[in-house]
Amino acid sequence: MVNIHDDVEDAEYLAAIDLQKRPVTDDQFRKFEGYAAEIFSAFGMDLDTAATRDTPRRFIKALYDATEGYDGDPKLLRVFTTECRGEPDCRLSQVVEGPIRFFALCEHHALPFYGSAYVGYIAHENIIGISKLTRLVRLFSRRFAVQERIGQQIADALEAMLHPHGVAVFLEAHHLCVEMRGVREMAPTTRTAVWRGFYAQDPALRSEFFSACTLQRDER
Repeated sequence: MVNIHDDVEDAEYLAAIDLQKRPVTDDQFRKFEGYAAEIFSAFGMDLDTAATRDTPRRFIKALYDATEGYDGDPKLLRVFTTECRGEPDCRLSQVVEGPIRFFALCEHHALPFYGSAYVGYIAHENIIGISKLTRLVRLFSRRFAVQERIGQQIADALEAMLHPHGVAVFLEAHHLCVEMRGVREMAPTTRTAVWRGFYAQDPALRSEFFSACTLQRDER
C-alpha cells in the first residue's frame, strides 16, 4: 500500500483535487441566516409560522452541506500496488464503476443538477479501492460546478493518483436550471464524456466502456 501524500506526486494530486478550506464561523452563519431571512421574506415567504421560522437556518446549513466537496475526503489518500505492472495484458483489463449517483449545484444559478457517473480506468502500477471511485465523484460533484468540469476533474485526479494507462468518465444528468427556469424544458438529459490515454486512442476501448456502462445501467 502506498500513501500518495508521501510521494513526489503529492503536489500534483493536491492541485488536481482543488481543495478550498472554508473557515466559516458561527457568527458568519448567523449573519448568513439573516440575509436568507430577508430574501425569503421579500420574495413572499411568511417566516412567522411553525414550518418556516427555522427555514433560513436550514437553508444555509443545507447549502453548506451540499458543497462539502471543497473540504476534501481523507479516505482518498491511499492507493494500492497492482499485481499487473504494465504487462501487455494490463491494457485489456478495465475497471468500470457505475452508475454512481450524484448531485451538484450549478455555479450559474445555484440550482441542483443530478444524475449518474460511470468511471473507468486501465491500471498501470497502482489501483484504487472501488468505493474510492464513488468518493471521487462526490468530492467534485458536491460543489458549485458545471457538468463538463466534474468529468475533467475526476479524470485529472485519477491520473494524478494512479498514472494509469487510460481514464474514462461518462456523466449523464438532469439540470433544474433548464427545467425550472429559462426554456423550462422538462427532463432533458445532458451527457458528457472524458477520454484519457488508451481510451482517447482506441475506439474499441471506448465501445467496451460504453457497453459496460449500459450493462450496469440495465442491472440497476
